[in-house]
Amino acid sequence: MRMMAHWVVAAADGLPVHVATDDAEVAAWARDLGADVVAVGRPGLNLAVSVAADQLAAAGVERALVAHADLALARTLRPAVGPGLVIAPDRLRDGSNVMCIPTTAGFRFAYGPGSFQRHVSEAERLGLSVTVLVDDTLAVDIDHPDDLRHLPQDMRDALELNPLAVSR
Repeated sequence: MRMMAHWVVAAADGLPVHVATDDAEVAAWARDLGADVVAVGRPGLNLAVSVAADQLAAAGVERALVAHADLALARTLRPAVGPGLVIAPDRLRDGSNVMCIPTTAGFRFAYGPGSFQRHVSEAERLGLSVTVLVDDTLAVDIDHPDDLRHLPQDMRDALELNPLAVSR
């Protein structure tokens, strides 16, 4: 996970990086990479992203690009920057792998199964335009062991994956 998270931070491609976490070890890792850390204080993805968006808004940042650490194929997040809601779904068009939102819109995050449609509905509720970004490099996230099958062999080798674990 740390290797994939490093790839996602690199995919920010010069954009400022803020890592929202409730974990001291993750915070130290993020600082070592030069990222700012948003201390959340307690677990929960929706909470972490909401706290980070609120803190960015308070600091005068107009838009937040939200990307998760399990995007193994991400090479650049820049195509996801845009007005309204820009959302890159997972390969099943179920999850929300990358989103760009206005920080002051009052966007309510709703990650978990079916989050893609919930996030689109939330944008519509707020009157935001919606751009669906179909990008194969942002569509592959690693939520389950079976997802590892979608990685190229050289990446599975870099991650030192057991071939039997991937083929099951």
